[in-house]
Amino acid sequence: MTLAARHPALVATGRLAGLGAEDLASRFGTPLFVYDLDAVSARVEALRSALPTSFDLAFAVKANPLLAVLQHLRGLEVGADVASGGELRHVLRAGFDPARIILTGPGKRDEELAAAVIAGIRVVTVESRGELRRLAAIAEAAGRVQPILLRLSAAADADAERVRIIGDAGAGKFGMDEGDLRAAALDAVASPWLEPWGVHAFGASNLLDADVLAAHVASTVELARRVAAEAGFPLRLVDAGGGLGIPYRDDEPPLDLALLGARLTAIAQGLAREAATAGTRVLLEPGRWLVGPAGACVTRVVARKRVGESEVAILDGGIHHLLRPVLVGQPHRAVAVTGDASGAPAAAVTLAGPLCTGLDILVRDVALGGLRVGDLVAVLDVGAYGATESMPLFLSHAMPAEVVVRGGTAHPARPRLEPETWLDRHLDLPDPEVPPGS
Repeated sequence: MTLAARHPALVATGRLAGLGAEDLASRFGTPLFVYDLDAVSARVEALRSALPTSFDLAFAVKANPLLAVLQHLRGLEVGADVASGGELRHVLRAGFDPARIILTGPGKRDEELAAAVIAGIRVVTVESRGELRRLAAIAEAAGRVQPILLRLSAAADADAERVRIIGDAGAGKFGMDEGDLRAAALDAVASPWLEPWGVHAFGASNLLDADVLAAHVASTVELARRVAAEAGFPLRLVDAGGGLGIPYRDDEPPLDLALLGARLTAIAQGLAREAATAGTRVLLEPGRWLVGPAGACVTRVVARKRVGESEVAILDGGIHHLLRPVLVGQPHRAVAVTGDASGAPAAAVTLAGPLCTGLDILVRDVALGGLRVGDLVAVLDVGAYGATESMPLFLSHAMPAEVVVRGGTAHPARPRLEPETWLDRHLDLPDPEVPPGS
């Protein structure tokens, strides 16, 4: 299969998002993150078209908090799922309507909860009865009634099928067991400063099976029905989390959106048939699915060598820019963008970065045997959990620029940062012979 056939939306020989790869590299340097916003728009539209009208979308900001990406998604009227006060500031600066923002996360500080209450966001997901009490006090101090969701912990769930779907989910780090969740629902109903809306339950990450995803949504909806009925509040919202997956290998099938849409439509119809849930909305929090395939990290070959039986290409980008493959043991696809690799024999070559650690391997034994020094390589599917999940300070290399492309024009979204940028933030150690305050 040709390069263009496998990755038509983002990468073709010599081009990235329809623009000359060498031109982009010369203008912004390498390594370089490139995001195709037109591809993001197409994916938002495809997902929306598959979902029932009673389903809402909130972008999981942790996947890619770049302001330009957030502004684009805000323009597409996608909501935002934030997991920290910093992410809340990101989406507010990007212009998101607070009524489309939800706050999740297992370690919310009082100042983060207060910022969410004051901003008037749509809903706060509550992770424990202790957090519920803190939020109630904060809402009272602000003089505002705060809508909430109650988060279920997969690790403590008695439903074996739900645990199979969700997996370990942090060994109980997230949410409450069902007993505490039911008690928290009663506490919320009794509080004049909290308004319980429903239940949140996280689904497993990067699922490609539409049936498994839909089963998680169905079980979360059913739990939410029971909790709302027992506690005596109207079920307004069920948050089924994210988990919509993308392929990281050419032999992996993509998520079947048509099948997912059919399964979720059946769930929506079930809600609509009952008077108590006719107005209930269901929220999905896709991050990776919306932006992952729209991003590439472009890096240049700086050395090529043979070590024993192995062919190795050293790149100017490495795991300090793309840490996820090492963290989860799942390499990204990589393709040659320039040079003659496309016509060379399919010899296997290992793509390694410039760091002084043996962990700095991006892809092993990829069929790019024709790579030469100076060629550009694109590491694919990094629009999510790429730059945002990296460790750019290690070894003090430059931090790559991030660029968005929309309508055939490249827009710098974050400039390349040289080591001097953060070195200038360091403080000199005082001269030990000079008395303090002198």
